[in-house]
Amino acid sequence: MYLIIYFVILMIVPMLAQMNVKSTFNKYSKVRSTSGLTGQQVAEDILRENGIYDVTVERGQGVLTDYYDPKNKKVVLSPGNFDNPSVAGTAVAAHEVGHAIQHATGYKFLNFRSALFPLAQLGSNFSYFLIIAGIILTAAQSAAGGGLGEILLWSGIGLMAFAVLFQIVTLPVEFDASRRAMNQIEELNIVNSKEYRHAKKVLNAAAMTYVAATAVAVAELLRFIMIARNSN
Repeated sequence: MYLIIYFVILMIVPMLAQMNVKSTFNKYSKVRSTSGLTGQQVAEDILRENGIYDVTVERGQGVLTDYYDPKNKKVVLSPGNFDNPSVAGTAVAAHEVGHAIQHATGYKFLNFRSALFPLAQLGSNFSYFLIIAGIILTAAQSAAGGGLGEILLWSGIGLMAFAVLFQIVTLPVEFDASRRAMNQIEELNIVNSKEYRHAKKVLNAAAMTYVAATAVAVAELLRFIMIARNSN
């Protein structure tokens, strides 16, 4: 039963979340916003209204590759969102500016996530190597190998925990950015009531991909903890 639940979390949930965000985005990227504002204009308007003048809005590459770069203080929007006056582009642009507002106001979870990033990156890069090496050495059943294997296994799990914590902390950061985005496009009359509901669907679908990624990360961590405990 545990393996079935694990498989569903690991494979099915992320796949469904990705399918949902793509279909939702594709649907509302074809709906022109009544304001006629492109994603670039939406982002620049919200930044200006919030007194943020040191953040630039740039045209990126690819599809759904939008992000906020806190180091270089720039909002990067994929071409479809940057150039087109769509409901989806409006929602995504406002969301990324939501991160810029978080940065400007010193949002605590964003700062905590930034501080966690080096350890999370270390965990992502090396945790599986240590865990696999630990499992192999522990399975050797030798006194020296078993002891070293256990150390490597739990060290890998410890590193993985930082990566999982990063995923968990990402959730409030993303939900807060979406909340700020929806408030901004409503207060600045960038969308009408119908477009507001559609924009919210776009951001909710995107948020579910982060929830799915976190569920996978937690499930992986718990699985390796169970393996480590059973190896004793």
